[in-house]
Amino acid sequence: MARSQLAGRWGIAILTCFLYFVIIVILNSIKDVGSLATTLVSGSFALGLSMFFVTFPRGGTPDISQLFAGFKRFLPALGLSLMIGLLTFLWTLLLIVPGIIAALRYSQAFYIMNDNPDIGVMDAIRTSKEMMDGQKMKLFLLQLSFIGWFLLGCITFGIAMLWVYPYFLAAMANFYEDLRQASSSTGDPFKD
Repeated sequence: MARSQLAGRWGIAILTCFLYFVIIVILNSIKDVGSLATTLVSGSFALGLSMFFVTFPRGGTPDISQLFAGFKRFLPALGLSLMIGLLTFLWTLLLIVPGIIAALRYSQAFYIMNDNPDIGVMDAIRTSKEMMDGQKMKLFLLQLSFIGWFLLGCITFGIAMLWVYPYFLAAMANFYEDLRQASSSTGDPFKD
């Protein structure tokens, strides 16, 4: 489904991901503060990428400016990014498997924050946790299905990643959209 939604719009998706990668590489190359700068902006970019890629399953028109839309809510995006990182890290301390489960559990939080601008960090995480109840294996298998594509990206020294990463992000946005629509039709308390 994601591949068909990208048909005719691969260019904008590739350009958006490429711009994101270039910005992150530039930030990381700043001596002594690169990692801090990347940490500070990663939440805003995650929010922007979720906004950009969720337009595909919703039939909207993606715009490269959406990549930067997360900066309008810089503090909530930063808080969400830091909290997800902290919770995932704490679960990973127990063992690797709980860390993976935690990452899957919180995976929808940026989409939720994107759809609900007034939601708090912990509410976005709680909603993601509830939304992913019984869905973690489905997402894990979907992500696992991309291993071959990511290996192709490595074999081609990253060139194939220009197509693979947008395809992956579009598939993740479709997964969220399916969950959102299913929860709306069952009367669950997730906002549209």
